[in-house]
Amino acid sequence: MRYSLLLFFFGVFVLTFTSCRDDFEFEPSQGGLEFSRDTVYLDTVFTNIGSSTYTLKVYNRGDKDISIPTLTLGEGEDSKYRLMVDGVPGRVFNNVELMAHDSMFVFVETTINYDEFVNTENTFLYTDQIEFHSTQMAPQKVELVTLVQDAVFLYPQRNDEGMYESIPVSETDDTQIYGFNLNEQENGNELIWTDAKPYVVYGYAAVPNGKTLNIRKGAHIHFHENSGLIVRDNARLNIGSINDPATQENTVIIEGDRLEPDFADIPGQWGALWLQEGSTTNICNVIIKSATVGILAEGNNGTAISLRLRNTQIYNSTNVGLLSRNSTIYGENVVINSAGQAAFAGTLGGIYQFRHCTFANYFNSFNQVPVLLSDYLETEDAILVNNFNASFENCIMYGSSNFGILFDRVGDLPFEYTFTNCFIKFIDNINRFTNDPMYNFGNQSLFTGCTIAQNSTTYKPFFEDPNNNKLNISDESAANALGKPSVAAIVPNDIVQTQRNLNVPDAGAYESAAFEED
Repeated sequence: MRYSLLLFFFGVFVLTFTSCRDDFEFEPSQGGLEFSRDTVYLDTVFTNIGSSTYTLKVYNRGDKDISIPTLTLGEGEDSKYRLMVDGVPGRVFNNVELMAHDSMFVFVETTINYDEFVNTENTFLYTDQIEFHSTQMAPQKVELVTLVQDAVFLYPQRNDEGMYESIPVSETDDTQIYGFNLNEQENGNELIWTDAKPYVVYGYAAVPNGKTLNIRKGAHIHFHENSGLIVRDNARLNIGSINDPATQENTVIIEGDRLEPDFADIPGQWGALWLQEGSTTNICNVIIKSATVGILAEGNNGTAISLRLRNTQIYNSTNVGLLSRNSTIYGENVVINSAGQAAFAGTLGGIYQFRHCTFANYFNSFNQVPVLLSDYLETEDAILVNNFNASFENCIMYGSSNFGILFDRVGDLPFEYTFTNCFIKFIDNINRFTNDPMYNFGNQSLFTGCTIAQNSTTYKPFFEDPNNNKLNISDESAANALGKPSVAAIVPNDIVQTQRNLNVPDAGAYESAAFEED
């Protein structure tokens, strides 16, 4: 009985609600609509790659329910834009209803083939309008604007059976991944990347054994999700040139392929620059952003430098900015910030020398560190251990967590390190490391001329805006005049080509200066 009554009342409610909706009377729109914006800017897109979806909100401020006779794109069915109105996709809509004091969403997206438009440049503006017709007024219009950019696309090919190309993970692991080998072709040399057009890479592009990839100054590289670059054993990677000054025009930018501003600082948009054992890499004047691991460097050839970094910036990495596994790395004027685990992690031993570098970490958590130094790597089958040797001169290690450096040693092999005239944050509130000899900051043979920030108020780096990767320092910084002159003489200009004061140089990659006002 009770169940029947519930059904009865539910039925009455449905009938009543339905009859109320039937009473709506929509009058033809006479104009007067209002919009959340008068122009929808769809951020830069690459040719033939779909944009994100953008939103326009349309308001009926009047007291009457209206019907918009025609809502259409200016170019109609020929437009390169696509709309969705009331959940229906299309380019032309008739009799669109909008109740009094209500609003609706119009969703906009686009995909544009650059080759359909005659243009001598690498970019062009594509425009159209959304037109809202009425019975009394000229159509109200909302402008649509998109910058379309041409690019060089590199991606795995399909074979005759429709299967995508793949490559082995490494020389010792035959596991196949979505990727392809770079090569010299009749229609273009894939081993020379220039600044003529941006490069968009799908999958892992591999530099084969015995080959060299040269990425010229000013090049702009975009990696798609789950993509990256692999440099094989006996292969070389050269990015930029030591002979080119560190100017904006000469800087190579490596990032994801989402160009919308909302994605500018999102970590993990692509994989890594993977420098495999036996490879050789030189990187100069480069910004690497939004990877899972910015650079993964593996293995070394004794004392030979396998990775050389100059004027290099690495930001917003999901895991590690610069991850080494028993590699040999030299770095000067290197800035790394915002990584989920460590800005620089030297693991499985290795040989490292860094001069005038800034290792910061202001990732959105408190478990990360700027510098992690370890002699081992744990695998499923064993714990691998190697010799460790590191030298840091005139460097900064500072971040949002308490510790600028952490050591992680498990073996009995040599574990050698020196910090010379460095500024290091180390706040051990619970005296966790007091009796650990590795953190004996009073030992001048290990920590020579260093400033240790043991609280967050006495010594500060005074970065301009570390949460937005502005790691330049002011004259108030504790790193000011901390550097060793003989080290500065080796690296006389900072990362933006400012000449250092060679008598009293600063620690870190930046020479101190007053911040520019916005």
